[in-house]
Amino acid sequence: MTTLLSVPNVSEGRDGVALAAIGDAFTGAGARVLDVHADVDHHRSVFTLAGAPGALAPALAAGTEEALRLIDLSAERGIHPHVGVVDVVPFVHRTAADRGAACAEALVAGEEIGRLGVPVLLYGSLAAGRTRAEIRRGGPAALAERLASGELTPDFGPPRMDRRRGATLVAARPPLIAFNLEVDAPLDVALAAARAVREGGAEGLPGVRALGLELETGGIVQVSVNVEDHEAVPLAMLLEAVRRHAPVVAGEVVGLPPRAAFDGWPDDVPVHNRRTLEESLGE
Repeated sequence: MTTLLSVPNVSEGRDGVALAAIGDAFTGAGARVLDVHADVDHHRSVFTLAGAPGALAPALAAGTEEALRLIDLSAERGIHPHVGVVDVVPFVHRTAADRGAACAEALVAGEEIGRLGVPVLLYGSLAAGRTRAEIRRGGPAALAERLASGELTPDFGPPRMDRRRGATLVAARPPLIAFNLEVDAPLDVALAAARAVREGGAEGLPGVRALGLELETGGIVQVSVNVEDHEAVPLAMLLEAVRRHAPVVAGEVVGLPPRAAFDGWPDDVPVHNRRTLEESLGE
């Protein structure tokens, strides 16, 4: 039987009781929780869920309903870009053969989340390539204005956005690697490194999105990255690109990358939370 994955990102990284309740809602409705990565500074948690086609979408809706009950987006939500309580809900197809099932499950989930009173906007291949960054531009307030003016129309759910709930972005995509690189450098150097390595930058790594951030906890400076194609850009290649701008102290995995993403990673750079999707699935 096909196993689909989903990686909902929730705008809560500090309240363990709330996160446990959201996780219980996912599992109670039929999903298997493979991993939870909670980040206090980003004030964000990434759940990695697995389930069969037809079961994963209702589980996503159940977890979203619980998150909407517990989280108020109008309160301070940390440094990570976001527009919703349940900010993004990508469905992941590990193989080309699973792409159709992931797309169908994403559309069903979008409809069910929309029924909870949340505007749902599709991105990626389900929306002619529209990106998360385009939708998030300016943050929740700007998105609320674009919806109210009719500049953007949700694919599911109400036409306008409640400031406590925000909107949810839904997609179907191949595996994406969320990875943080801790650098021994000031924030302006991290910002410059992020501009250089992201797609369209001076070094232009394809499918790479990058931000420079300084965390409140311990003053750690990061280059925070999404790698959309780990075969084209293995994490070792990303590391070398950032190292040309700043010394890298450590890496940090967010979620569960495929094992192949670490091909060529050097032994002298530790990786916090290092684990792989295959390990969690018992493969």
